[in-house]
Parts: sequence; structure tokens; C-alpha cells
Amino acid sequence: MVRKRSKVNNSVRGLLLIAIAVMVIFPFIYITESVIEVIEEEQRTAKEAEKTSKDTDVVKVEQPLHDVDLPDFAAIKDIPQRKQRFFDYLKPAIDAENNRLADLRLEIAELQAAIDTQKELSKNQKRRLKLLAKKYKVTAKTKEQRLEELLKRVDQIPRELVLVQAANESAWGSSRFARIGLNFFGIWCYKKGCGLVPNGRDEGLNHEVASFDSIDAMIKHYFHNINTNQAYDMFRQIRQQFRENDLPLRPDVLATGLLPYSERGIDYVVEINTMLRHNHRYIKS
Repeated sequence: MVRKRSKVNNSVRGLLLIAIAVMVIFPFIYITESVIEVIEEEQRTAKEAEKTSKDTDVVKVEQPLHDVDLPDFAAIKDIPQRKQRFFDYLKPAIDAENNRLADLRLEIAELQAAIDTQKELSKNQKRRLKLLAKKYKVTAKTKEQRLEELLKRVDQIPRELVLVQAANESAWGSSRFARIGLNFFGIWCYKKGCGLVPNGRDEGLNHEVASFDSIDAMIKHYFHNINTNQAYDMFRQIRQQFRENDLPLRPDVLATGLLPYSERGIDYVVEINTMLRHNHRYIKS
């Protein structure tokens, strides 16, 4: 079982975080579905128009950097059908990664229990803890602190939130980076040749948009980024408070922890939450 903190200030802090998140979201709850439908389709069309104008010459010669038989989502004219196809395509990989993380959390909890009962870990357990700490970028000094931090980082992300972010970042799977690089999340990389060079990249910058060779690899990378990147510490704090209070992980509240994901800031969070509400029926079906 995951160890719960007893310090009052941590609980209060967590509850305040959730309260602030809800206050941010609340004013936008009453946007009508028909209006959202129009806005969402206009955004997709605008992104497609921008992509076409910028990439016309590139698309003619650019070949996919992967061997995945990716559906042509843009060719599906019926919007509900396109959305359902898009979400159904990504669901298996997301569920598989969430299941893997759930199993890994149990393993970490068992290491924690071993310390509580034995006061020491076996050689294999110590080796395993060291490997996990390195993978998840945990630098705490004591074993107890490392395990506590690992439980904060090794955790699930609600399927709904992952799907909506993928739809938002990839223009429903039709962007250049999704089609050519199999990157549905706009993930950057910094080694030359690691992905696709963005059109219009400012002079002096050297980042690329990462490419992946499988959907599973892309999903794993996205999860690992959210679970380890310092920018998303607030996301992990909110999630930890849900766990410590035995509450389900609410994607709408967790979305507020993704404020640093886009330079659009709060507007990005509002858009993600709008998409969560509007697309609930496709995600749950």
C-alpha cells in the first residue's frame, strides 16, 4: 500500500491546488456544445490551412520516418467518425502504458513495505531501486525519500487527458509531425537528425520535433516526459494529492498542471478542458 503523509501543511497545500484548479475551470463549463463544435472544427481547419501553406513543397518529397500504417484521419469527412477513429487508434497504447505504470507502482510499494518491515533491502532490491531512481531522475539521498519521490513520478495519466492532448497537438492526427514523424504531442528533441526541423524555426535555435518508429514508443516518451520533467512538478503534486486522499484522477483538474506545456498558458488549459467536455462520448465509448 502507498504510504500517506501525515503533515497537515501538505494536505492543505494539495487541497488548495485542487481548489485553484477548479476555480480556473469553472467559468468555462457553460459553453454550449454546438458552439464548441464550430470552434473546434474551425481550429482544425485553420491548422490544416497553415500546414498546407507552409509545407506544400516539403510534403511532396517528405516520406514518413516510420513504417506504421497510419490512418489518413484528414480524409475522414464525417467529424464524429474521424474523432472516434482517432481516439480508438490511440487507446490501446495508452491503456498498456497506464497498466505498466500501475504494476510498477505496486513494485515500488513493495520495496517501501520491505523497508518498513525489514528495515533493509536485499542486494537485488537495492539494485532495482537504483535503476528506477536513475530512470525517473530521482536524486533524493535516502532510500525512503527515493521511494516516496518515485511514487510521485511513477503513476498513471488519465486516458481522456492523453487523448485530448494528442488531438490538440496533432490537429487530429493530420499534422506534418504526426504523419511524417509519428509525433502526436509536439515533443521536441535537441540532437541533430532526431526528428523533423520545424518550418520557420528561428535562426539560432537547434531543436527538432522528435520522430518515433511506433505508437507505443511515442506514448511511452510522452508519459515519461510528464512524469519526470521539472516543468510538470505541479501536475505531479496535484496527482499525488488525489492518491493520498484516495480520489480518482480527474483529468479536468490535472489539466491545470499542464500550464507549461504550451506558451499559450491558461488559454491552452481552457482549450484542453473544453475538448475534454465536448469529446467525452467518443473517449468513453
